[in-house]
Amino acid sequence: MSPPPAREQLVDPRRVRTLSLLFMGLAHVTVLRERVKGIAFMLVELVFLVTLPTTVRLIGGLVTLGEAQPHLPIRERPNSLFMMIDGVMVLTVVAIFAAAYAISVKSASKAAREINTRGFPSEKHKRFSAVADRAFPIIGLTPTFILIAFFVVVPLVFSALVAFTNYAAPANIPPANTVDWVGFDNFVRLFGGDNLWGGAVARVFVWTLVWAFLATATTYVGGMLMAVVLKNSKLRITPLFRAIFILPYAIPGVVSLLVWRNMLNGAFGTFNRTLAALGITDAAIPWLTDPNLARFTMVMINLWVGFPYFMLLVTGTMTSIPAETIEAAKVDGASDWQVFRRIQLPQIVFQTMPLVIMSFAHNINNFGAVFFLTGGGPNLPDTTTTSAGATDLMVSWIFNLTVNLQQYHNASVLAIMIFLVIAPFAIYNFRRTKSFKEGEL
Repeated sequence: MSPPPAREQLVDPRRVRTLSLLFMGLAHVTVLRERVKGIAFMLVELVFLVTLPTTVRLIGGLVTLGEAQPHLPIRERPNSLFMMIDGVMVLTVVAIFAAAYAISVKSASKAAREINTRGFPSEKHKRFSAVADRAFPIIGLTPTFILIAFFVVVPLVFSALVAFTNYAAPANIPPANTVDWVGFDNFVRLFGGDNLWGGAVARVFVWTLVWAFLATATTYVGGMLMAVVLKNSKLRITPLFRAIFILPYAIPGVVSLLVWRNMLNGAFGTFNRTLAALGITDAAIPWLTDPNLARFTMVMINLWVGFPYFMLLVTGTMTSIPAETIEAAKVDGASDWQVFRRIQLPQIVFQTMPLVIMSFAHNINNFGAVFFLTGGGPNLPDTTTTSAGATDLMVSWIFNLTVNLQQYHNASVLAIMIFLVIAPFAIYNFRRTKSFKEGEL
């Protein structure tokens, strides 16, 4: 038997693709009979072509960042930062236009395949309905996509680009002076080119990781311990204890940290005065002025502030465990420790591990714990030059560099470093949790 004749093509896919590549929406208007959709695409390209000279000019400003013109008044001099921001925004618009162009080509090719398979819709309202159904997801997601692009991506890209400039006081602060591209010079200086800055980066980076681990581990273990004790306690006043332990979490962290800062003051703090009055010690204990003791104090105060969060979280997880399961285990002779280790602990870890990872990422950027308690101090020999104190984290050091020293280029390098540490760690560990693999968060 001879094969059945092939269905005749109503539109030529190659012609459709060629027309859609030549001009956005051209294939929709001329071949595919989707005029509304095609006109919308064509208007997008027309607007882009009309604004193309401005686009080229702004991209050129991003490349040069302006030329120094000291003979002009300060307000009339080129502002390198504005040029950088405008250039990044224009590149974002170009990227969105390229994405829209790709969508138009893909849409035309898909429409051509459907027409050759099913034929042209016989009625106009059916044709319009089919186009609307395909376009609805894109139209619905476009506003959100645009907002993310301009309010999230653009600031991030701008902040990252500053790391490749000499934007710093006193010689390169716009608009009095211009900013220049310096490539990877800032990275080389901070990561080995200058012993003073390199040592400060290594010290602050190591302490940031140690702090994040200790702050997360202590609050998690402490919260779990209190949740288990209160859950298994037979005391009638257990709810009262639970309410008392929630108080540190209910009080604003800023207030708590400032109170602790005053209480631990070496000269007139409540702790030292109480210890002296009791005759326990004659010398004032440098809670916040000795580097190692200040770091230990930070971890302990963070434990006091942060354990209620995990206590509530673990309590909720333990409540979801069926009571019949625990009773059956005890009937079989399991002790309280075995019930906790074999039944409760796996469920707690399963449910809370994603939040523990998020807490670790949060503690890396826990600005308040440093700023309101120790202020980054005490000072070290290199603090005058680098502004990095003994208890400074990367995020608080960035704050000092920008506010105190106006070393924006160095701060941007450190911000990129934080991102490169947090993002891979969080993504990798989050994807390895059972909650992510099984889709139960």
